[in-house]
Amino acid sequence: MLPATIFRQVQRNRSGICKGLTEFVIGTSSSPTASGINCLNRYVPATGFLGISFLDISQYQSWNVATLRLYADAKKHSIHMRTLQGKELLHDVIEKKRESFIERKNFIVEDIRVARTKVQERVREKMEEVIERENILTIPNMLTMGRAFLSPYIGYVIVQGDFSLAMSLLAVAGITDLLDGQIARRWPKQSSKAGSFLDPMADKLLIGSLVISMGYCDLIPIWLAGTILFRDVFLLAAGFVIRYISLPPPKTLSRYFDATHVTAQLEPTFISKVNTVVQLGTIGISLGAPIWNYIDHVAVHSLWYLTGATTVAAALSYILNKNTFRIIKRPTKNT
Repeated sequence: MLPATIFRQVQRNRSGICKGLTEFVIGTSSSPTASGINCLNRYVPATGFLGISFLDISQYQSWNVATLRLYADAKKHSIHMRTLQGKELLHDVIEKKRESFIERKNFIVEDIRVARTKVQERVREKMEEVIERENILTIPNMLTMGRAFLSPYIGYVIVQGDFSLAMSLLAVAGITDLLDGQIARRWPKQSSKAGSFLDPMADKLLIGSLVISMGYCDLIPIWLAGTILFRDVFLLAAGFVIRYISLPPPKTLSRYFDATHVTAQLEPTFISKVNTVVQLGTIGISLGAPIWNYIDHVAVHSLWYLTGATTVAAALSYILNKNTFRIIKRPTKNT
């Protein structure tokens, strides 16, 4: 339906019949009748006008239907333009809201990314509290690992009764023990903190293999073998506990058994070093007894008791001394 300005209703009744909108508007009467209004209301839908106004009829009295249609078209165009302007304004508001929403979303995403980066940096700093990875493929460590792999075979040879071969292999193991320490002390680049754990662990494995096999062959008493094994198992368990305590989070199995990720350094006590020498001497002398025929000699029995006493003393020294290990941390960065 076409929009149009609404004109004043004017009474123009000729025999009760409305003659047309032009005549009706030109009329001068100011009190419209019901029949005139009804006639005009019937004319309005037919011509596309919306209604009648009671404002300023004087300026429209001389208009004909064509002029009114032009005026209605102009009003329609004006309303259409206003509608377009309203649509554009609404579109601009929606775009601004959309841009504001996108900006807020990007801000939140960036804030989350920054927070995640900070958390990752904190975790990385915690993980890097431990000193950097070191090279464990050194000559002393290779000698130590070779001695560790040789230990079960020496025990097997003893059980088989080949004491001469076992003595020769024990001598080789002793030489490797002396060499790895000398090389690490003389050439600092060959020294590693991992070696502070590997060397005593290899010694414990060697001594454990020997005392088990020699106890089985009655070359040393069972009580001495049990004492030595108990002390070695105690130190081994303590080493695992120290590793767990010194390992920064996250505590995973891969990081726990990563030998290049050194977290602590073992500091053996003096009595422990003496005990290691006494144990190796006792094992060597007892192993040579069936070869050189001095089994059950008084000196051998005395050496057994000395070995048992130093073994107990070494275990107590690790319990009472608080400086037997040191957790390695990176120095704090200056801010």
